[in-house]
Amino acid sequence: MGCSAAGAALLTVAFLLSIMLSDAIRNPIRLPSDRNEGLRVESGGGGGDTVGTRWAVLIAGSSGFYNYRHQFDDMLLPSFLFASTQADICHAYQIMKNGGLKDENIIVFMYDDIAHNKDNPRPGVIINHPKGGDVYSGVPKDYVGEDVNVNNFFAVLLGNKTALNGGSGKVVDSGPDDHIFVFYSDHGGPGILGMPTYPYLYSDELVDVLKKKHALGSYKSLVFYLEACESGSIFEGLLPEDINIYATTASNAYESSWGTYCPGDRSRPPPEFYTCLGDLYSVSWMEDSDIHNLQTETLKQQYRLVKTRTSVNETYKSGSHVMQFGDLELNVENLFVYLGSNPANANATFIEDNSLYFHNDAVNQRDADLVYFWHKVGASRLPDLMVNAEYERAPLGSSQKLGAHKELLDVMAHRLHVDASVELIGNLLFGSERGSEMLKMVRPSGQALVDDWSCLRLMVRTFEMHCGSLSQYGMKHMRSLANICNAGISVEGMAKVSAQACNSIPTNPWSSLHRGFSA
Repeated sequence: MGCSAAGAALLTVAFLLSIMLSDAIRNPIRLPSDRNEGLRVESGGGGGDTVGTRWAVLIAGSSGFYNYRHQFDDMLLPSFLFASTQADICHAYQIMKNGGLKDENIIVFMYDDIAHNKDNPRPGVIINHPKGGDVYSGVPKDYVGEDVNVNNFFAVLLGNKTALNGGSGKVVDSGPDDHIFVFYSDHGGPGILGMPTYPYLYSDELVDVLKKKHALGSYKSLVFYLEACESGSIFEGLLPEDINIYATTASNAYESSWGTYCPGDRSRPPPEFYTCLGDLYSVSWMEDSDIHNLQTETLKQQYRLVKTRTSVNETYKSGSHVMQFGDLELNVENLFVYLGSNPANANATFIEDNSLYFHNDAVNQRDADLVYFWHKVGASRLPDLMVNAEYERAPLGSSQKLGAHKELLDVMAHRLHVDASVELIGNLLFGSERGSEMLKMVRPSGQALVDDWSCLRLMVRTFEMHCGSLSQYGMKHMRSLANICNAGISVEGMAKVSAQACNSIPTNPWSSLHRGFSA
């Protein structure tokens, strides 16, 4: 009888255990940090249901109003210049929020010097489209000002709170079933991405961090959208195809990306603005996400739409080649897995034909600051263009006019100095007949920019010690410095010719080293 009772007990335990296991499969236990909206993520491409948390990291790697479209502040430099990167990031936040992500899972990096900037004609408001509403409202201020830096960005990605220095303390505390979306909008150059603080971010460092994140087993898949000039160089030849990361970039490894909604465009900003409101690649993926049901649209479908629009219907007139890298098999997944989806778009039907507006007018990213200065000083004489009223009304000879003209002259002088210095260094190293060819050489597709990234950083620092800061504009010359490394030139050789090329560092704020070195 004792054996019979024990057997019955075992059967009862087994029955209860089977019920518990069945319930656990249907309703898995989650840590407190996982108890967020959207835990059950519908996976596209036949992947079935996946349990995990959506995470988003949004970073504007610049500051100042002339970077309105991304979001460069310096006590000596005009601050409204880089506004569009911040506008891009704020817009992206609204998409995540409307898609159901909670603020504890959205981490925002931006200098935050745009909304209340004295040059902002709409104080406290940021727009990303000529007829768009405020995208600044409600955006978390996780990492602002000097806290927007490479160290904190990497610490957030890795979920390493102890490595943080300032900020809200939020990190991507993800687990093996989680999905991560990263959107980085800034100026860049071959192998480098800008920051509002120094040093800048280099390709090898970023990819190493992504590899570490994978080794930690702390995500199921990660999608990285990157807006910057030569952004394809960040991943080309570096990002593995087997670590569950899918990346798209605004341009290939050797071309600029483009600003849009700029003064003078047919889709120009409101007349009181004299800066670009957005970036072509960024507004393309975001305006697509604004109107479609992301539970049915895939990453691949959005990539094709964005690629077509950013190329200006494959004419590449004022456009660039959008690229994709990493695990391309991930692009069959629905955007919902990473961005959520706005319930207001539940009945929206995806159409393969591109219904997004094509921008026939756009501004080379590297010239967007010149647009700002040009209109600020009222230099445009075209009747249909307007400049900021404060400066337009200011009389000739006033402090405002003189200050605006000095800013324009400073930025032009810096550009001329950097270009001439790099060209002379190339001629001194390789001879006048081969100098330009050697500096502009592009490596075969699929090959990384440089073999020795430590050498590249040393070359950058050596140049800056003798010739002054490269700054955001000078990032265009990173390929030249990489080619100097690839040609086997020693640091001592580089220092010798840099000293010959540059007798002194110019006094303009763009060339100043008071904020540090970019490497």
